[in-house]
Amino acid sequence: MSDAVLIVDDEESVRKTFEDWLRGVPGVRVFAAPDAETALTVANQYPVDLAVLDWNLGSGSDGLRLLEDLVVFQPEIVAIMVTGFAHQATPLDALRMGVRDYLDKSTDLTREAFTAAVTRQLERIRPAKRQREVNRTLAAFREAVEKVLPIVRTAAALNDPVPLPMAVKSLLRFAGRAVGAADGALVIRHLGPDGTDVTVAYNPDGQFLSTGDVPFNKSLAASVVSRADPAVLNDFGGGAAGVLDLFPFEHGRSAVLAAPLAVGGSTLVALELFDKPPPGFDDDDRRLVAAAAEVGADLLRQAVAERQTHRLLFDAVEAALKASTGVEQALTPPAGLPDPPPAAVMARLREGLDADANAVVDADTTLGLVEAVRALAVRHGPAAVAHCTRQVEELRRLLDGITGVG
Repeated sequence: MSDAVLIVDDEESVRKTFEDWLRGVPGVRVFAAPDAETALTVANQYPVDLAVLDWNLGSGSDGLRLLEDLVVFQPEIVAIMVTGFAHQATPLDALRMGVRDYLDKSTDLTREAFTAAVTRQLERIRPAKRQREVNRTLAAFREAVEKVLPIVRTAAALNDPVPLPMAVKSLLRFAGRAVGAADGALVIRHLGPDGTDVTVAYNPDGQFLSTGDVPFNKSLAASVVSRADPAVLNDFGGGAAGVLDLFPFEHGRSAVLAAPLAVGGSTLVALELFDKPPPGFDDDDRRLVAAAAEVGADLLRQAVAERQTHRLLFDAVEAALKASTGVEQALTPPAGLPDPPPAAVMARLREGLDADANAVVDADTTLGLVEAVRALAVRHGPAAVAHCTRQVEELRRLLDGITGVG
């Protein structure tokens, strides 16, 4: 954190001299004003830590009166008074108003004496300034986390929802066996974290299928969803697909039974069953899949709600972490922070995290959290990590109570 010093003196030569002296002090930002009005304008626009004030500013104004006005804009400001008339203010009044030192203009005021006085006062106020910054950023962190609570109350899933891959696996296997289909897929179109359309597909094992570059609105799934009714295409390989663009897993299919699932919101879902032996799917199969789609829609609605809730929570935590970045910046880290783990170690961790089918965040996000905790431990010791762990546990218990999980 840089320190801001405001110099106020009606004599330009004095003002310029003080500015020049302070510009060589590391970490100090210097502002200068010739009168009280300009000084108040500066204090209204910038956070000023220390004011170097001339006792007699001319036009009936004095440094103590200006300091009293400066406190309105910067309550924590302290001052050094430059004057040959120190006897005109009692020490008690001066101390009460924030004057911490006097420099005598009538003596031979040198660069060394001036910079030493300024540096001394800045060193005294830095711990309190640092603590205020920590308190401010912690308050921002709490505010960011608290914002998620109303979202969780309105968007939380039902108790113990089924994870999405498991829900897909159960639905596809049940429907496929019921109608004698050889294979199947579930196609889901939803909004990604950046607001763009995302199309994903799953096989009967709950694993991802490639959708290639096919736009959802030109697909068989989109056609079925728009009709809001199951469709049977027993001559799919012979041209029944018409002008539809096919996903990679739809190529080479001889027969297709597709049905929409009314999951709700902006999420569109279609169930597709493939390759029942000739003569293929019939009306009984269509009615059976329509009934299964109603049950499956409830199952998926819970699973999708759980996924959306997790996304909201992680978005909120990400916002909270950004808000708390100033905490780390406000603390002075020790020099020589060790390098992060070798790339090979991180790659193995990433592979293991990517293999988790039920993961609600990507591997890079998880590794970022791990590195943040490691850096916290190195910088501030085990006690800081223990404190962080307690905060996370308290947040988990709070969210579990709201969502009914646990």
